[in-house]
Formats: sequence, structure tokens, C-alpha cells
Amino acid sequence: MNQQQHDNASANDRYPRFTKAEVEKMMRFGIIERWRAGDVMFRIGQPGLGMRVLLSGRARLSRRDGLGRSQTIVELGEGQFLGEVAQLTGKPALADGLALDDVEALMIPPEQIRELLVAQAHLGERIMRSLVLRRFGLVREGAGPVLIGRSGDLRLLALEGLLHRLDHPYTVADPATDSDIRALLEDWGVWHGDVPVVMLADGTPLRDPGERELAARLGLLPELDSTRTYDVAVVGAGPAGLAAAVYAASEGLSVIVFDSHGPGGQAGASARIENYLGFSTGVSGRELAANAFAQAVKFGAEVVIPTRIGRLDCTQTPLQLELEGGQRIASRTVVIATGAAYRRPAIEGLDDVAGRGVYYWASSVEGRLCRGAEVVLVGGGNSAGQAAVYLASQASRVHMLIRGDSLEKSMSRYLIDRIASLGNVTLHTQTVIASVRSDQWGLEAVNCNTPEGERVFDTRHLFLFTGADPNTQWLRDCSVGIDERGFVKTGLAAGVRADTACFALQTNVPGVFAIGDVRNASAKRVAAAVGDGAAVVAEIHQFLSAPSPVA
Repeated sequence: MNQQQHDNASANDRYPRFTKAEVEKMMRFGIIERWRAGDVMFRIGQPGLGMRVLLSGRARLSRRDGLGRSQTIVELGEGQFLGEVAQLTGKPALADGLALDDVEALMIPPEQIRELLVAQAHLGERIMRSLVLRRFGLVREGAGPVLIGRSGDLRLLALEGLLHRLDHPYTVADPATDSDIRALLEDWGVWHGDVPVVMLADGTPLRDPGERELAARLGLLPELDSTRTYDVAVVGAGPAGLAAAVYAASEGLSVIVFDSHGPGGQAGASARIENYLGFSTGVSGRELAANAFAQAVKFGAEVVIPTRIGRLDCTQTPLQLELEGGQRIASRTVVIATGAAYRRPAIEGLDDVAGRGVYYWASSVEGRLCRGAEVVLVGGGNSAGQAAVYLASQASRVHMLIRGDSLEKSMSRYLIDRIASLGNVTLHTQTVIASVRSDQWGLEAVNCNTPEGERVFDTRHLFLFTGADPNTQWLRDCSVGIDERGFVKTGLAAGVRADTACFALQTNVPGVFAIGDVRNASAKRVAAAVGDGAAVVAEIHQFLSAPSPVA
């Protein structure tokens, strides 16, 4: 396939045109709307009422950023539709829609979109592929909020990381290097040089917003109904949690998912996972997470990100999840899928450079920061290997430090071979960081102990992949059993009777399950986590169908 054929195929997938017979099958799922030529059909930031299938007339989609810059995305006509993944959940629109002619359209609300995707599987496949591709395109091309601040500013990086994890389009501008941006902000009186500013798509400036404030202003946090009782509440939106959400929601259970970070967990930060079944050419963690997220909302799961769970109250029936801020959500079952967080090693001077050149994952945000520079990476597991491979494409050199004498015992063979083939990755065995040195800008150097003696790496970028601790602090007020390392006990290890129908993934508290990396006996692999997510739904069905909870 030549490039033109490839581009045409991509365009056809992204903007499919349905036949009259196919549109007729959609008619029962929506209502007819009419617009006059020149009417604005929807704007960026307004709640997404649904997808619109054009029955007659033409419409233009355009993207717009917080500085008022607008660009046409595409013009669509009869048989094509307007919308992307946000329309599955009623989240705000990420593009502007303008009627070029008098338009008659079939408006299909979010709940009916999900019904259509399931009831008309062939059409649903094409629609879903288009929704996902459009979101990827919007993220790649940039639109919406403009993050303005100095390169490397911790607060700016936190906001950028949030939008990156949520697959929300944005752009970044640095007034220190862009005089036009600086002059514009000074004219508006919103730039003081010391804190980042976010310009929303409607032109509203936010001065130094927190992550949750920005998410709320972008309409990403839904209104939660405290009077509702869910069948399943999943805490954690990594591969295990999203798998549980997909299988539970697709089987008719009401599901809500919480995560304080973003879809994908640690796997979501992997540049490329090459040993995941079914992806012979590999898949990025971000792509895997985005598709799993879209799949979950397709089946009706509510995903609430970023939201942190403060505690689990397992003294009541139904179980109660208390969100930070005090709001409570009731659920008949709770699935603990909070995974594990990278361990912060005891290194002299590390506290002085926290967030200033020290990273615990390697996404495109971090890759951009260290482009063309020398970096130091610590760790010998698969996550470290994936990060080293990705960083090698950005940095001038990657120094990989491990305690042992080889990678054989801790890393998959394909990654070992890949690293060995990279000319700008140097493996330093039997090497341990003794201390780090900083200056006014952050990390300056890494001091190491090696078999040959002390060695100093002059670097502004240190990546740490040194093991992980389970995210179970929020269980401190509940009687869920954990082991000496903090991982959640399930099944026989939790003291559940062997003759109990639901026992393999259930904790010692009836109705509370644990899956993925947070579980004490888990395999700590993406595929194993997904398997846990599928298996736990069968146990939940058994639990919910029992005449009374069993211990």
C-alpha cells in the first residue's frame, strides 16, 4: 500500500460514510435536529449531547485553542457523522461544529450510542473505530487548553502529565522563549512569570490551577449520585481495573471506576509492550489504555478520573467508598485494583531534587524534556527495559544502572536483545547510586559506587524503576487482610473457605475482591492483570446471586 492509499484508508476509517440503508438502522436510536446554514451546532467545552449523523447538508469540524487560533479539521456531508469518544459519556465537545448548509441530522444521545454499538455490531465496529481515531487525531494535532509556563516547571509538568494521561488535547507555550506569547499575556494582565497559566478554549485564564481544578473546569469530572448503589465499584483504572469494568459492564452490571492518576496505571506509561498477546508488532501502553478506556465506557461503565479514594468503609452494607472531600459512593461489591507505585529509594540528596529532574515513569512528556541529553536510568525489570528503549530514541545516551551482574534474571529476552542492539544505551552492572547532587535548577549529577570505584554521571535527568510498593494506604480503616509487604491477601491466603463459591480473588471481607499487581499472589504482568479482571467478574456474579454474603 502506497502512502496515498494509506492516507485514504485512514480517512475512510476516521470519517466513514454510511449508506441510506445503514442510516435507516440508526434511526430508532435518535431524534431529528435541524440547523440553518451558518448555525453553530456545538462548541468546544459545551456538554456533548451525542453524535450527529448528517441526513442532508454539510457541516464543518474545526479545532480551537485557548489563544483563539482555529483550524478546520474536516468538512462532512450526508451519511457521515459528527462526534468522538467524548460523546459516549456526554463529556464536553473537543471540536467546534458549524452548519455550512441547511442541515438535517439524527442526534443520538450517549446512552443510545452505546445501545447502537451493541445492537448493530457491524455498524458499531465502524463507529467505534472512527471515535477512537478521531480522539487520537485531536490529541496528536493539539487543541483546547494552552499550558503556559517555563519549561521544566513542576506545576506545569503536573498539568501536562494529567492531560497526557487523560488523552485530552492541549498545547504548551513557554513565554521565556516565545515573545509573542509573553506580550499577549502581559497585555491581558495574567502573566507574572512565577506560576503557570492555563488558557481554556473559551479564552478563560486559570492562574496556577491544581490538577483536580483543571479537570473540573474542562468538564472531565462527572456529577456523582450519592443516592445510587452500584453493583461494582472498581478502584484503579490500570489493565486489571479496566478489564474488570469492561467485562462487568458488558454483562449488564452497573459499574463505576475511580483512579487518581489516569487510565492504564504503570502499563499506560510504557512506550511499547511487545509481548502482549495479539499484538505482534507491539502496542504502546497509552494506546492500550485508551482503547480499554473507550471499551469500558462503550458498555456503560462510569469512569471518574482524577479522583482519589480516601477510605473504604466495610462495616456497612452496601459497602461505602469515601472520596477525598467526604462524598460517599455505595456499591454491593468493591474491586481493589490499585496496583503498585514505584518505590522511592533511600538516596542521599534525592529529597532535594524531588520533581526537578527525577522521574518514576517515561512518557512522551519526559521524553521531550530530555531530548538530546544524557540520562541515567536505574532498574532491571521489564518496565525499566521498556523505558530504556523509548528514551534511547530521545536522549543522546542512556546509562542503565543495575545492582546485579546481568539482566537475565529480571527482564524478558526480547528486551535484553533490543537494549543490546541500541548503540546509545550503556549497561552498567553492579552499580549503585550513593548520592545525587543538585544546583538551583535541579539535578546536576549522580554519584555511583561501582566495582572500579566511585563514578560520577553529569546529568539533569534520573529515571528510577526500583521496585514497587502496593497502593493500599486507603484500606487502613478497613479489615481487609494484607501481607507483611502490604499486598492484599485473597482466596485461601485470606482465610476464605475452600468450599466457598467465590474464593480465588475475594478478600477476607465478603464482597471485596483484589486483582492485578496489588494482589499478593499476582504474576505482575499486564496479561495476568487482565486475566484477573475477567475472572473476578465471574466471582462477582456468584457473590451477587448468593442468597446472602458468605465468608
